[in-house]
Amino acid sequence: MCLAKFEITCACKQGATPVPYSAEISRAQPTAVLFIVDQSSSMNDLMQSGKTKAQHVADALNRTLQNLIIRCTRAGGVRDYFDVGVLGYGGSGVTNGFTGALGVGTLHPLSSIYASPLRIEERKLREDDGAGGIMERSLKLPVWFEAKAAGGTPMTAALNRAKEELHAWCDSHPSNYPPTILHFTDGEATDGDPSIAAQEIRDFLFTSDGAALLYNLHVSTGNGDAEIFPADSTSLADRFAQQLFEMSSLLTDGQVELARRRYSQIGSGARGFIYNADAVHVIDFFDIGTRPASSPQ
Repeated sequence: MCLAKFEITCACKQGATPVPYSAEISRAQPTAVLFIVDQSSSMNDLMQSGKTKAQHVADALNRTLQNLIIRCTRAGGVRDYFDVGVLGYGGSGVTNGFTGALGVGTLHPLSSIYASPLRIEERKLREDDGAGGIMERSLKLPVWFEAKAAGGTPMTAALNRAKEELHAWCDSHPSNYPPTILHFTDGEATDGDPSIAAQEIRDFLFTSDGAALLYNLHVSTGNGDAEIFPADSTSLADRFAQQLFEMSSLLTDGQVELARRRYSQIGSGARGFIYNADAVHVIDFFDIGTRPASSPQ
């Protein structure tokens, strides 16, 4: 059963000195990553890249899954260091973000994801040729998650569904590195206050290695400055931004170090939260969020 705060406190009083977020991640002790993606109608808005927000997050998520597979590939194939799932929420309520062979069940070992893309797309990538020109090369991108946008924003229901799925995972993996939730949204919930469900995730989903981590990203189509992994909410004038900040867990020490390599202003106490994110921030958010300190690099 998932461990409550009371049980961890008692362990400390009995002389145990657990160091949170330090459990080794291995095939015998995988961790879990659950992506939650807003698929409401506003995700049809165009970003500065010219893609819809829905298409951009789908591309970023598929790229993240591919990179995760590469990081976990060793001699003999893909090693199951991660159980991974995707939940989407929009006009159809909360649904499994995977379809096809992965449409049954929410969390899947990474090797199963590797074996079951919906298709392989060929993309054209333009880059510097090192001699003052631009060259174009083809890139094959597996697609597991499809872009979709319709209806309202049942964010609270999505967080509650995540809580249910990960409660069962914690029951089965009581000493593993705790699960991470990466939540992507562009709007406010239309089904009540999501902060209650977020608090319950952070308070009541535990393994002996620590509490579940909930990170939130808000994507924007505007030109406003992004708030990147802030340590307090003083610069957040928007009520919704403040709510998402309060819903977010602290980054682990290893993730703070990684974030500082890309954003030098990151301070101690940084939370897993980005507001007014652009296309680059989305990719960084997914990458940093899927790199626990003890994970394969």
